[in-house]
Amino acid sequence: MFRFIHSSDLHIGKRFGNMAEDLRGRLREARHSALTRLAAQARAQGAETILLAGDTFDTETPTPAMLRQALAEMGHHAPIHWVILPGNHDSLLADELWNAARSASPANVTLATTATPLELAPGVVVLPAPCTTRRPGRDLSDWMDGAATLEGTIRIGLAHGAIQDFSEDAAASDVIAPNRAARAGLDYLALGDWHGQVSVNERTRYSGTPEPDRFKHDTPGQALAVSIAGAGALPDIRPVETGSFVWSTLPLDLLSGQDGATDFTISLPTGTARRQTLLRVVASGRTRLASRMALASAIREAEPDFAHLELDETDLATDCEASDLDQIDRAGALREAAQALLEQSEDASQSSAERLIAREALVRLFSYCETIEA
Repeated sequence: MFRFIHSSDLHIGKRFGNMAEDLRGRLREARHSALTRLAAQARAQGAETILLAGDTFDTETPTPAMLRQALAEMGHHAPIHWVILPGNHDSLLADELWNAARSASPANVTLATTATPLELAPGVVVLPAPCTTRRPGRDLSDWMDGAATLEGTIRIGLAHGAIQDFSEDAAASDVIAPNRAARAGLDYLALGDWHGQVSVNERTRYSGTPEPDRFKHDTPGQALAVSIAGAGALPDIRPVETGSFVWSTLPLDLLSGQDGATDFTISLPTGTARRQTLLRVVASGRTRLASRMALASAIREAEPDFAHLELDETDLATDCEASDLDQIDRAGALREAAQALLEQSEDASQSSAERLIAREALVRLFSYCETIEA
């Protein structure tokens, strides 16, 4: 029985430039500390090997401190053996990165920088397909088909990239054959690139990232604990929790007249989990002006409890009646401006961006008038 942890896409050093400055440091540290959590899961699962299927670093130029501290952290967890595959973000094109890594790697870290078999344990071989550039333009796992190993050897493929048109970066110029495991006689093919876990077939998996970094997948940080009883046996694959932060999307589908603020408030996670939660509220449907303002106010009230809280109201239409515009003004220039903005926000001949600007301007005008009256 050979047990290992399959992970990928740590993206150590990711900048998170679109987040608040105080949050960026916490998110960057969470990516580094994912190494500790992976090692803890390896020990819990009785695994002595961790395979990192590409994009361990976010760029081809991590700082020397970032590189050395990551490798030192892996070294602290000996005798666990780490195998690091170059991905498209940290490809072999980065000579300086991989030369520095060779100099600083502890004895329990192997850099899978060549397409040659690596023995992980007696009777267990990994066949790596390191990314030569960010977009190699060919299937780098093709060599595995002809890679010779002794009869009875457990064969594990390690690659990073797209299966067909399936890619994290939505561009699949380098396509990994979805049946590579069968063609190459692999007992398991460990893939990286996609940040959510995906089962391609019974022997091929994307592990997903151990620490989420976007709302795209809306799944917790996980890795895969894999056990293979022997050559030819189907792998036993189980997800294990590794995430520190939760990136979550809360859909809020509203009807005109519905109290969206109350629906939002009762749907929120409770307790200390909020501090580790990045939440995106996606409001859609229709709402009245006053209800829209109440929802925005509820968002502002809850925001300090969360690591990050944002409202996406792109698909939320505003129903507005004369009584709503009366709250802005019953006549005069303000009323005329409000009426013009309302008409523009509902004008199908306008672009969606122009309608959105008009709608936001109307909401802003409504909020100013409410503030003045208060």
